[in-house]
Parts: sequence; structure tokens; C-alpha cells
Amino acid sequence: MRLVLASNNAKKLVELQGLFAPLGIELVTQGSLGIAEADEPFDTFAENALAKARHAALASGLPALADDSGLSVDALGGAPGVRSARYALDAGGEKTDAANNERLLRELAGCEDRAARFVCALVAVRSATDPEPLVAMGRWSGRILSAPRGEGGFGYDPLMFIPSLCRTVAELGASEKNIHSHRALAAGELLRQMREVWKLG
Repeated sequence: MRLVLASNNAKKLVELQGLFAPLGIELVTQGSLGIAEADEPFDTFAENALAKARHAALASGLPALADDSGLSVDALGGAPGVRSARYALDAGGEKTDAANNERLLRELAGCEDRAARFVCALVAVRSATDPEPLVAMGRWSGRILSAPRGEGGFGYDPLMFIPSLCRTVAELGASEKNIHSHRALAAGELLRQMREVWKLG
């Protein structure tokens, strides 16, 4: 089955393709089909993921999968949240992982409560007007370090320390990350729903 991924993030494509391989699903990015990115006007991960999935399905005529994910930090009231990818940009900086991490460290300077979660909402639709979108959420808890560690992953991975693994997400191998991550947890739930509702696999 071929699904349009409502993202142009190459690293996210590789991660999701591995997670959905058990059902024989082939993901193609919307960019490879000439589809522009959708607006993300909502305050929740689930609403933005649904908007992106519907947009990609409408433009392609194919079933679509969308991911909206980010970092939620308790001491910051859930920020950066849905603005995770644009966190530094919102403060006049650049839209880069490094700039986002730098802003996060500035915001948490002197703060003892560094509890945080990676959150992922995955939404799959059979068409743009699908009345029964499949929605799955995944959460991965940890704490924010005061300096980055590790060379792998992307986004806030070098700052997110997972106590149960005694490493940052950036210090995990891809296969290990695909077992434990917020995206893996959401994908596992979405796979279950695809088998049950879409009768795949």
C-alpha cells in the first residue's frame, strides 16, 4: 500500500518507513509529488496532524499519513509544543535544530524542574474526506540536560536524557530509538488500528 507522508523531513521519512514496514506500506513524501506543506494553525499535535493528512490526501488522491510531534517541557507550560520546529524562529532566531536547542537552554537556565516529554501524533486517512481518521498518540518522558550529548537523531535529541536508558536520544542507535521513541509508540498503536479498521496485514 502506498501512502503519502505529509512531511519533507528525510530523517522522519526513514524513521517512519522502518516503523511501518511490517504492513508492507511504502511512504512517499509529499514534496516528491509536488505538494506544498499544509498550514499548521492549531494548538494541538493531533489537530495539526489531521490537517496535514487531509491536505496531502486531497492534493495526491492517495491515502495519507501525517506526523505532528515535538517537545513538551513542564517548566515551560508545555512549550515549545507544536512550535517545536520554529521555537527559535518565534524569538527572532533561525529555524534550525541548533538555534532551537540554544533557546531551550536559555529558557531553562537556573530551572531545577527539567522534566519533559517527546509527543507524537500520527494520523492516517484513506481520503481527504475520510470520516474515520486513525489517530494515535505516543509520549516519551525524560529530562532536559544543560548541554547537548550525542551525535545521532535530530531536533532536541541531544538534550533529551532518558533515565531508563541512561543516555540521551542522540546517543541511541536508530534501531534502539525505533523501539522506545514517542514515534515508535504512536506507530505501534496506528499499526494496530490499520490492521483492525483498514484490514491491512
